[in-house]
Amino acid sequence: MATPLKIDFVSDVSCPWCAIGLNSLNQALAAIGDDAEVQIHFQPFELNAAMPPEGQDITEHLTEKYGSTPEQQQQAREMIRARGADVGFDFAMDKRARIYNTFDAHRLLHWAGLEGKQKALKEALFKAYFTQGLDPSAHEVLIYVAGEVGLDKEAARKVLHSNEYAAEVREAEEFFHRHGINSVPAVIINERHLISGGQPAAVFEKALREIMAKSA
Repeated sequence: MATPLKIDFVSDVSCPWCAIGLNSLNQALAAIGDDAEVQIHFQPFELNAAMPPEGQDITEHLTEKYGSTPEQQQQAREMIRARGADVGFDFAMDKRARIYNTFDAHRLLHWAGLEGKQKALKEALFKAYFTQGLDPSAHEVLIYVAGEVGLDKEAARKVLHSNEYAAEVREAEEFFHRHGINSVPAVIINERHLISGGQPAAVFEKALREIMAKSA
């Protein structure tokens, strides 16, 4: 009999370690297979909630936020690119020059969850930003990506051109902040067990199997 696993994946679409973590988690769940009955929910987290609509040059942003030099940033980018390649995700670092506000992307992801397409949209938004270098704050980009995963583009447009789901996203963000989630990805299993960071697939699989054994 399959063990139920409720997974809350707290993340931001502009977080490279979140893209790595999701691909690693996907690999772990594929290895576990039919032993688990998985429900995955993508929960909002904004790395840069105060980011203006026009975004910011990424080198300038990282220097201001972390005090890192261009050389350190280049080393970090190469490590991220290599880790991504290990789990089948393509980071086209030369195409990503700016960092953007992601609140509207989270509103659209909330709506996609109601439509049964949240995971597909999340993965497509990671690809749009990190692989294609598209702006995930631009409504036309979000509408295009929604259409690519089979969501109704006009319905997506209506969501984005309104304030719909803003309260729900803010409430979810505040909930996870209150419960100590200050960095992402944060993967919460059955509302009790936390796995932090873009871990390798083997780490996710081991942790999930241990949780499943305790639940049996």
